Amino acid sequence: MLLFFALGLLVHFVFFASIFDIYFTSPLVHGMTPQFTPLPPPARRLVLFVADGLRADALYELDENGNSRAPFIRNIIMHEGSWGISHTRVPTESRPGHVALIAGFYEDVSAVAKGWKENPVEFDSLFNESKYTWSWGSPDILPMFAKGASGDHVYTYSYDSKRQDFGAQDATKLDTWVFDNVKDFFHHARNNQSLLSKINEEKIVFFLHLLGIDTNGHAHRPSSRDYKDNIKKVDDGVKEIVSMFNHFYGNDGKTTFVFTSDHGMTDWGSHGAGHPSETLTPLVTWGAGIKYPQRLSAQQFDDVFLKEWRLENWKRLDVSQADIAPLMTSLIGVPFPLNSVGILPVDYLNNTDLFKAESMFTNAVQILEQFKVKMTQKKEATLPFLFAPFKFQVIQDLVASLLTYPLNHFVGYLLVFTLGTEVLVLSFFYRYMLTIGLTAFAAWPFLTQLWTRAKVTSLSWTFFSLLLAVFPLMPVVGRKPDISLVMGAGLLVLLLSLYVVTSLTKRKDSFLKEELLVHLLQVLNTVLSMYVVYSTQSSLLRKQGLPLTNQIISWATLASSLIVPLLSSPALFQRLFSILLSLMSTYLLLSTGYEALFPLVLSCLMFVWINIEQETLQQSGVSCKQKLTSIQFSYNTDITQFRQLCLDDIRRAFFLVFFLVTAFFGTGNIASINSFDLASVYCFLTVFSPFMMGSLMMWKILIPFVLVMCAFEAHFFFLVKDYGSWLDIGTSISHYVIVMSMTIFLVFLNGLAHLLTTKKLRLCGKPKSHLM
Repeated sequence: MLLFFALGLLVHFVFFASIFDIYFTSPLVHGMTPQFTPLPPPARRLVLFVADGLRADALYELDENGNSRAPFIRNIIMHEGSWGISHTRVPTESRPGHVALIAGFYEDVSAVAKGWKENPVEFDSLFNESKYTWSWGSPDILPMFAKGASGDHVYTYSYDSKRQDFGAQDATKLDTWVFDNVKDFFHHARNNQSLLSKINEEKIVFFLHLLGIDTNGHAHRPSSRDYKDNIKKVDDGVKEIVSMFNHFYGNDGKTTFVFTSDHGMTDWGSHGAGHPSETLTPLVTWGAGIKYPQRLSAQQFDDVFLKEWRLENWKRLDVSQADIAPLMTSLIGVPFPLNSVGILPVDYLNNTDLFKAESMFTNAVQILEQFKVKMTQKKEATLPFLFAPFKFQVIQDLVASLLTYPLNHFVGYLLVFTLGTEVLVLSFFYRYMLTIGLTAFAAWPFLTQLWTRAKVTSLSWTFFSLLLAVFPLMPVVGRKPDISLVMGAGLLVLLLSLYVVTSLTKRKDSFLKEELLVHLLQVLNTVLSMYVVYSTQSSLLRKQGLPLTNQIISWATLASSLIVPLLSSPALFQRLFSILLSLMSTYLLLSTGYEALFPLVLSCLMFVWINIEQETLQQSGVSCKQKLTSIQFSYNTDITQFRQLCLDDIRRAFFLVFFLVTAFFGTGNIASINSFDLASVYCFLTVFSPFMMGSLMMWKILIPFVLVMCAFEAHFFFLVKDYGSWLDIGTSISHYVIVMSMTIFLVFLNGLAHLLTTKKLRLCGKPKSHLM
């Protein structure tokens, strides 16, 4: 007992740990080659201001008197530089925001173990790639960039963490500290030759982290006077620092200034989630290599910010937050951060087209390097037969094939496929759309050369498509049981069976008796199913309950429905017909009215589909003439020999999906429980059992699905081979589950169809050889 307890405990610990191993392992990779633009950069130095917790609207909007809270920054927007909104990502916290700005990648999920205070994995950044970086600000932010830097070239100057007090009377002192220390730094540099030499180098960065706005926002809310006044203090401080830089460097025009924020803040003074007030941050850049303001008469955005901020005439350039990192690196000519996923916003650059092109190319190569390293690592940690890179030999061939079509034909096909997709989507909400689609299917042969090549097959296709199109128009709720329709469906199955058995008796194959016996047993099973349906209905009307014999026959029929087809010949027609007979016997037992006819009509259409697709392949020269009676499901198909994809393959894929949706919604709306009638399971049980009844109803839904998949399995053998050459909300959720489940369930049903069509059980004796 103790052993089992220990084993169970171990298993639970393994599962517990596996979640962190799977979902909370760092996605960062190492070993990439640094990439930088070979052309001379426009700037020698870059100054980065990050106003922690500053919302975009708080900076850009005008106050109640029509004045800007940041007149210096607004003057930059109108006369000196470029501006826009930087879109951040969740979690909108300081550490991930700064990592995105300075390193160019978003949240590393493994940082959850560190409380998001620092990154658990070393990463490359703008600071690391710079020749020197000096930074001033919070002790929570600065150290993580110095810790990950190679060498001793990132210098940090932080105030004591006790200063970060939400209860402090004046949080603006945090920003004043930064501005004052930067001024003192440059004053000291004039008397320190070593420091003076360093700050006159190229490829250097100055980082000012301004925490006052965030602290005041948490303590007093962004709508408070404290928060808004802090913005004015920051604007004044930035103005002084910019003036100092220009004076110190003799107005050499080689300094780039970037002003932005790591995240915004909600009206109630929090951040971390994805509300626009948290994710929309300001970005203002000016100086060396930055475009001057661009005046426009109108701009198109999905918001009204421009009008609210009265900036509709100055071109707005929005970016993703991680894009700022490659922008800064290109401006001072250092390698792109190795882990960056940012895309260079070239619209901010004031440089030659050659410089822009080289920078974009370097950016692309740098991102590609990460992919290569990731792929190598994945390959080394994966068994060889499980690592199969996706080959583009297929998509390229399809594109090449599409390009051979005349433009008007290509546009026509595109419109048809788009319309078909819309019909498919609308059919989830309006079943009559299936009728429209099937009616369009009926006309298909007459729009091609199929009509001239195979008139009987084309007429059959049209007839069964129109017949199947009637079912989605039938009511699914409130209809009364009509056993006569179930009996009629059974009689049609018997007539079809008689025709097939007669055809088989005309053959003189050595295994005819065994095959004939299997079909006769299935015919007898159909008769028994009809008897059970009729007698059960009569017994229930007399209030005598479900006869035990009927119940036994029903369950036996259900149990054998997936086994008996395995006794039939693997020849295409015989096996598909055997599957139809077995599944129809079960479906009759689960039917109460017109839906009993549905699988029969659907199967007939599927068989015609097989024939008509063979005609299309012969017409296009892909396949030679081959009788369907000669195709064996048991043939081994070499799936490595693919022919070139063509437009017909897209149509075939669409037909398959459309028929699968029709199989689901043809006789009811499976997204609504009201579509189900408990009378459907009365041949199996009458005592209320939700799980058992639900399972039987689900199998009833799946039977047409299986029939379609078995028919498609038949296509596989001559289409793939190379022959030588809830109400509103509930219903919407149900639709989503159906769509997602269909994709997953196709794998299972494809395996089931493969089993039903290719395997064979023998009643007795040794198999006899024969000639086709």
